[in-house]
Amino acid sequence: MRTLTSPSRPLVISIIAALFAVVLWAGAPLLVDIASSVPPFQLTTIALLSGAIVALPMSIRKRRSRGDQKVHAPMSLKWKLAIYGLLPALILGAVGGYLTGIGMAPTAEAALITYTWPVMFIVMSQWLFHHRLPLPVLCGALIAFSGAAVLLSPEAGGAGLSQYMVGYALALMAGCCWALYSWICQAAPVAIAPLMPGLFLLAAVGAAIADVLSGSAFGLPSGLALVAGVALGVGPYGLAMVAWDLALRNGPAALVGSLAYGVPVLAAAFLVIAGVTAPDWRLPLAALLVVAGSIVATMKRSDDRLKC
Repeated sequence: MRTLTSPSRPLVISIIAALFAVVLWAGAPLLVDIASSVPPFQLTTIALLSGAIVALPMSIRKRRSRGDQKVHAPMSLKWKLAIYGLLPALILGAVGGYLTGIGMAPTAEAALITYTWPVMFIVMSQWLFHHRLPLPVLCGALIAFSGAAVLLSPEAGGAGLSQYMVGYALALMAGCCWALYSWICQAAPVAIAPLMPGLFLLAAVGAAIADVLSGSAFGLPSGLALVAGVALGVGPYGLAMVAWDLALRNGPAALVGSLAYGVPVLAAAFLVIAGVTAPDWRLPLAALLVVAGSIVATMKRSDDRLKC
């Protein structure tokens, strides 16, 4: 009796890994709210260090695996600079910008703006790999970004928007960083997961330097804030990042990217259930537009699969 062929198994693994990352990412805004007393760059340092530690065993196992030959593949100088220079900067920009933005704007709104990044990722992948933007991808991007626009039009008028503009801008910057990070992970000639501990440590050093330059008091937070900071690194910025790299390596970018649209819906639900955010008609509408945009963006030919 012949076993199932490999094409279906990697796809299943990719979907499971992506859904696992989505659930962990959806819990990030709640953990950030619990650790709100911690300065953002200090929280970024704690989260990235925790993420590096939890990713280390998986990194060692992958390096010892005979099957993962791409770990040892030769790299050009351009790719070395991109992986060891640009990726840590993008991680720092994504995590630091996200945590800082949430501290300067309403948590649910800032999180939803950040998680428009899968649209950016799909658009970027289509353009850079195929040098064209199919109409569904373009329409999907416009629909998803209209969801963010709903959040940028507070009922109180222009005063609310100007008050939170910096926070919203940082949240959008974080989304851009995640999109570019995901594209590099997909296009790189080597697997990124085994390199994550080192990349996270480099980003953590940058966050620690930024924390010192910002003038915040040196020292670890205590109690529940510290637990939330460590959990943030272990889950959303540790296990989720490894799972996301696995998903990108085993599945089509459009399908994997579309699964990430579940993050803002789950995140908003978690915040409302926990009582952190009051129910607001704009949140479900914006989340619906983001999810609808993802569905439209992935309506393309089945043979249009992006390769790593």
